[in-house]
Amino acid sequence: MSQALHPMLNTAVKAARLAGSIINRAALDLEIIKVGSKGPNDFVSEVDRAAEQAIISTLLEAYPGHGILAEESGREHGARDSEFVWIIDPLDGTTNFLHGFPVYAVSIALAHRGVVQQAVVYDPTRNDLFYASKGRGAFLNDRRLRVSKRLRLADSLIGTGFPFRKGDNFKRYVKMFEEVMQSCAGLRRPGAAALDLCYVAAGYYDGFFETGLSPWDIAAGSLLITEAGGLVGNFTGDSDFLHQREVVAGNPKVYGQLVQMLSPYTRVIKGGDATGAGATSTVPGAEPEADPLSALAQAAEAPAPAPRKAVRVRKAALPEGDDAPM
Repeated sequence: MSQALHPMLNTAVKAARLAGSIINRAALDLEIIKVGSKGPNDFVSEVDRAAEQAIISTLLEAYPGHGILAEESGREHGARDSEFVWIIDPLDGTTNFLHGFPVYAVSIALAHRGVVQQAVVYDPTRNDLFYASKGRGAFLNDRRLRVSKRLRLADSLIGTGFPFRKGDNFKRYVKMFEEVMQSCAGLRRPGAAALDLCYVAAGYYDGFFETGLSPWDIAAGSLLITEAGGLVGNFTGDSDFLHQREVVAGNPKVYGQLVQMLSPYTRVIKGGDATGAGATSTVPGAEPEADPLSALAQAAEAPAPAPRKAVRVRKAALPEGDDAPM
């Protein structure tokens, strides 16, 4: 990488590459990997845990006063009251990995007062490093990323993810799937949301939507998209998406059309609950939470919200000027 990186981003890159090497070594002999289950179709392997431990050790060695929110260990590590929280998915796409299907990634984001400031997504099978610092742009290896320029949903390639956990509303998703599929040029489902979001930032996809995602699935990818000139939000087009278990992203034109189509399916929680709007937005101007780590963790563990009436869609607009880098 030719450009100088923010020190915290450099640490995240080091951690992601270390986890990637663990994953690549394990991929050479998948038969011997011990696998457990967190629920129906929701697997965790010893590789997930080893990669996560390597990431956490690297981050806390450099920043012992920071908080951690990780998929496998939750909030067990790090400081709980820190304004800085590392949001980690050590192996996004575990099911793909266990089958030898080469679409999976390491995702690491750093949030400061609930706003994502640094992001790394590392694809170990291709040695592709996606990274971004707030206000400094998004990159793939040495190449600056920009979202696509397609204007019409009818011409667009859209990424998605199928619901697979017990309790996911599959019938609701099928209706969305049918509506989007008939309105776009193609729909893809590789199976690793962190990479899907990077593909929006890189312009491979023109848009993306999924339900049931957790903060560690989307934190890093969301910053990459906004730094590449794209938009990301919940199904109503609001910036409150990180802990609402629904996300839509795309270039500005396609994003607006997807929001219009998906807004009737929203299940966003509004009001003064623990997961209130704006707590973890990557969009400038969001109100910070007093305890971002607690809010993120509570939101990640919260049950799916009850159905609600469709909300009037606000016209999608480009984010205003970014804050200065940390």
